[in-house]
Amino acid sequence: MCGVVGVLDPRHRRGRGDSEHLLRSMAGSMVHRGPDGSGVWTDPQHGIGLSHRRLAIMDLSAAGYQPMASASDRYVISYNGEIYNHRELAAELEGRGVCFRGHSDTEVLIEAVDHWGTRAALERVDGMFAFALWDRLERQLVLGRDRVGEKPLFYGRLGSGDIVFGSTIDGLRRHPEFDRGIDRNALALYFRHKYVPTPWSIY
Repeated sequence: MCGVVGVLDPRHRRGRGDSEHLLRSMAGSMVHRGPDGSGVWTDPQHGIGLSHRRLAIMDLSAAGYQPMASASDRYVISYNGEIYNHRELAAELEGRGVCFRGHSDTEVLIEAVDHWGTRAALERVDGMFAFALWDRLERQLVLGRDRVGEKPLFYGRLGSGDIVFGSTIDGLRRHPEFDRGIDRNALALYFRHKYVPTPWSIY
């Protein structure tokens, strides 16, 4: 279990220092999801920042740190989950000339995206996961989950226009513009179903 969190600020209001401070605060709410380390990546020029809390399982080395950039430097990812067929995918990619720096399934996923494209890579992946992926060339954010939705990923737009996303609502609540008012309609759904169904949240 790891923790993913990030902010997309279309108005580019924050500098690097402010973005990093905000992302560290948001990720700080998820230490329980990733006690083995944390990382922050920002691109203030394009208003994007990703952060990550790490639970090291597959690759305990620094080669598994996140957010992680692809070898081409086109993509940056913050990822939570497990790709069951990552060894097979890695072998196929190596056969096509991809050189891996480490042994994490995160690296296999981001290199698969770089090699085949996001949709084609995800069609090949078998696993449980949630991720935030920034394409530096297209300036595009992709939020993805496994087909069953086993790994959590919350997202929303704040009044300022910021788009926030993360593995927990607590991470999003750390954003100073997050509206903490309870959504009464979502509360009614909770009492009816004993959970809050998609696409609502309790806020």
